[in-house]
Amino acid sequence: MSTSEAAALAAELRTAMGKLTRRVNHEDRIPMGQVAVLGALDRNGAMTTSDLAADQRVRPQSMARVVGLLMDQRLVTRRAHPTDGRKSLVELSAAGRDALEAERDRRVGWLARAIEDELTAEERALLARSATLLERLATRS
Repeated sequence: MSTSEAAALAAELRTAMGKLTRRVNHEDRIPMGQVAVLGALDRNGAMTTSDLAADQRVRPQSMARVVGLLMDQRLVTRRAHPTDGRKSLVELSAAGRDALEAERDRRVGWLARAIEDELTAEERALLARSATLLERLATRS
C-alpha cells in the first residue's frame, strides 16, 4: 500500500470512527463530558479536580463545574486528600458507578443490535478481526 493509499484509508477510517462514536454517544442519558469524568474515576480511582482537568484536557474551572454537577446528582463524592489538607479527592459514588454502567450498557446494547441487524456473519468475523487491529493502532505511541 502506498503512502497516499494509507493516507486515504486513514481519512476514511477517521471519518467512519467519528460517525460511529457520535452515534453510540447518542445513546447517552448523561452528557458526554460527565460520562467521561465518571469513566476516568472508574478507571483511575479517586482524583483531584486538577488531575481530572488534566486527564480530560479542560481548564480546572470547567472541571470544577462538571464535578459540581455530578455532586448535585450524587454521582460523585468528595473526601479529604490523605496527604495534602489543601486538596480533596473526587470519587465515584455507588449511584455514579450504577449510572456509568447503565450508560455503557446502553452504548454496547445499541452497537450489538446494530452489528446483529446490519452485518452478515462474514462481516461480523471481519469486524472482530478489525477490532484487534484498531486496538493495536490506538495503543501505538
